[in-house]
Amino acid sequence: MAELLGVRDADSSGHPLARLLLTEPARPDRIRSLPRASWLAVATVCVGAFMGQLDASIVTVALPRLRTDLGISLGAAEWVSLAYLLVLVGTVIAVGRIADVFGRKLLYSYGFALFTVASLGCGLSSGLAALLAFRVLQAIGAALLQANSVALIRTTVAAGRLNRAIGLQGAAQALGLALGPSIGGLLIAAGGWRWVFWVNLPVGVLGSCAGLLFLPRTRIRASRTRPDWIGLGCLLPATGALLLGLSLLDGRPARAGGLVLLGLAGLLAFGLHERRAAAPLVELELLRDRTLRAGLTGALLGYLVLFAALFLCPLFLAARLHLSAAQTGLLVSILPVTLAMLAPVAGLAADRYSAGPVTRTGMVLTTLGCGCGALLAGRLTGLALLLALVGAGLGLFTPANNAMVAGRGRLDQAGLVSGVLNMTRGVGTALGVAVAGAAYTLAGPNPVVGFRVTAALLAGLALLGATLSRRT
Repeated sequence: MAELLGVRDADSSGHPLARLLLTEPARPDRIRSLPRASWLAVATVCVGAFMGQLDASIVTVALPRLRTDLGISLGAAEWVSLAYLLVLVGTVIAVGRIADVFGRKLLYSYGFALFTVASLGCGLSSGLAALLAFRVLQAIGAALLQANSVALIRTTVAAGRLNRAIGLQGAAQALGLALGPSIGGLLIAAGGWRWVFWVNLPVGVLGSCAGLLFLPRTRIRASRTRPDWIGLGCLLPATGALLLGLSLLDGRPARAGGLVLLGLAGLLAFGLHERRAAAPLVELELLRDRTLRAGLTGALLGYLVLFAALFLCPLFLAARLHLSAAQTGLLVSILPVTLAMLAPVAGLAADRYSAGPVTRTGMVLTTLGCGCGALLAGRLTGLALLLALVGAGLGLFTPANNAMVAGRGRLDQAGLVSGVLNMTRGVGTALGVAVAGAAYTLAGPNPVVGFRVTAALLAGLALLGATLSRRT
């Protein structure tokens, strides 16, 4: 990257503008000397976590109005969400690797700025092509944020407070996820779909300023090597094919199966190349760490269950209980609100005692919640229990598990580990929607049977996560 700009190092000779763009600004002395300076950095990361999840949940609410105003088909409108997810998941590992070399504060700050400018462009778009182009830029900005969020917390906060800090970040994510549908509905009713993008502007400006003021410079960096373009060329289409296949699993199983197989073949090719590469994009010795593998698998299962439940419950409520959109949104918000309430508590408990019991308790609660949903299918009580227990369980599991993953590897690999974790989350999100949709559909036309089968499947996956958490 620097070589392309004519700069050998951030503080070496070269073009002055390039040096300026590649140099991390220091925090003001007054802020750096504060006793709670590290928590100001955590708060800055929480702003990005909140904005990312708010955008993810708010855009889905806007798709019907957007489709009408732009005069496009439902399939074309779905690409507004799909393009964002494909680019984000496909680039987040590469961004994490680059951040380890050039500075995590630098790329995180650029991520805020790019996401904000792209949000403005999305709201000003007059056609689908322009909107998709700005959504791609938004996804790159989100990748710059997500690939560095956990890494910045790990390299800023003392090890004994890591779980607590990541618990706060998890609470911010859950809060954004919970508020997205309600805020989106109000904005669309008041001013139209463009406002679901423009709402990011004040948050983005706040985050950009906070990043420059409160985030510390990167002290430990990875050595600079030649970019692994072949590895990136394998990873991008592989993850794209995999996610696209998962998104089609419910309606076009034959095409979906072909894309999933293509994606898995691409990931295999990526792994084989990385084993031989002199400077790999992903250092595979990281994945030989048994604890890291168990943590990543747990993260994938946690996000799978989370988004499967968020997808399944509105589907069932519309088909069986005939609740209004407002009632459905209020009921489903039980899950992210409960998650947001428990995440900081879980981080505090994991720091004070041990992460293992906290993660196991979380996944056991998640299993019980899905089991209650399966046993009490057709009743509002069963649905509320599923949402509350899954929210509480994942609120306990996610911060401790993510902190455990973030703590693996060397400090100069923090961005890479954060990128791998966030790619795993993205795949888990897509897999959750695909699994829930396929199970609900294949169970037959009876919505109660579909709900029971899907909830039982999720209980089994959560139980697998509880078993894996014993290895961490």
